[in-house]
Amino acid sequence: EQFYSCDQDEIDKLFNEQPWKSNPKYFRKIKISSLALIKMVYHAKTGGIYEVMGLVQGKVLGDTFLITDAFALPVEGTETRVNASQDAVEYIGKYSELSDQAGRIEMTCGWYHSHPGYGCWLSGIDVTTQRLNQQQEPWVALVIDPTRTMTTGKVEIGAFRTFPANYQSCLLYTSPSPRDS
Repeated sequence: EQFYSCDQDEIDKLFNEQPWKSNPKYFRKIKISSLALIKMVYHAKTGGIYEVMGLVQGKVLGDTFLITDAFALPVEGTETRVNASQDAVEYIGKYSELSDQAGRIEMTCGWYHSHPGYGCWLSGIDVTTQRLNQQQEPWVALVIDPTRTMTTGKVEIGAFRTFPANYQSCLLYTSPSPRDS
């Protein structure tokens, strides 16, 4: 029920405060509905050895992304990358417009793509793409490996966000090196 109920006051408060702007580690969890997961895995599997890409819709509730739906994008994929053309950009605009007209309350809050056979991680290009898209907060990146999913029978998926370009982490502890002992 948490996926499909909506407390607009709570959402408005969260978007007015935007805690993720001051704390890049604000988002801690992601929950994905069965519907969205099935759509993403099926799309990734149909790509075969080629990468595919799509967008996810949902909402944020506290420090959690709630992904309720996903839709495929018309992109050109290769074994190691996907390229979104102007057609994909126009498709996103039209899809969003029709979702609004249909009264859907979910927002587009991230993207997914596949890494067939080579695991769930963000490449350098993926990091750049995520950092750019993350400027339209909140935004999450999902990576699915359909090959490993089909081999193991367990969905191989990762969720990622990037740190801002000017982010500096504070190192709290380092273990002593062997020569210091």
